[in-house]
Amino acid sequence: MPRLWDISPPVHERSPVFPGDTPYRQQWAAQIAPGCPVNVSSLTLSPHVGAHADAPLHYDPQGAAVGALDLEPYLGPCRVIHAIGRRPLVRWGDLAHAAHGLPARVLVRTYQRMPADRWDGALAAFEAAAIEQLADRGVRLVGIDTASIDPADSKDLPSHQAIRRRGLRVLENLVLDDVPEGDYELIALPLKLMTADASPVRAVLRAP
Repeated sequence: MPRLWDISPPVHERSPVFPGDTPYRQQWAAQIAPGCPVNVSSLTLSPHVGAHADAPLHYDPQGAAVGALDLEPYLGPCRVIHAIGRRPLVRWGDLAHAAHGLPARVLVRTYQRMPADRWDGALAAFEAAAIEQLADRGVRLVGIDTASIDPADSKDLPSHQAIRRRGLRVLENLVLDDVPEGDYELIALPLKLMTADASPVRAVLRAP
């Protein structure tokens, strides 16, 4: 049986979010007790909690919501490339060593250990020129193990705008700590949220 790597961080009330974003909250609407046979909960959360897919609506006022997106970019051959410790920006030179024959999906590891339990305001992000280089080579989806493909304090979001211009899709907050550099099958389908700017995903990699 092919090996699976679960590359999604746990989601709970201590999951970090961008300052000012909506944290995860869970409340019980019903609990098993005499006269009640089930547990039923309600959730309040930002769609950017944990591993998630950004929709064009997140960075383009006229962009599509996540539920309208084609699922094909989120499923298929991908390459994991290590750019560990490259800060503040991952540049094309940090990726070029693994860029021969790129598949349509590229995930980049920047952390030695991804901080799934705390906010990292100094997160690594992509240089927009690196996004352009990946798009030139036929890449349709990029992913990263940080909370954003742009620096946390960016106001103009150049990498998100490069994604918009080139029609790429993006995954953020992946956990690639134990994944060797190389080729895999990616499965990271967003929910069919018809008005949302992003969606949580349960992202996994399968060995080819």
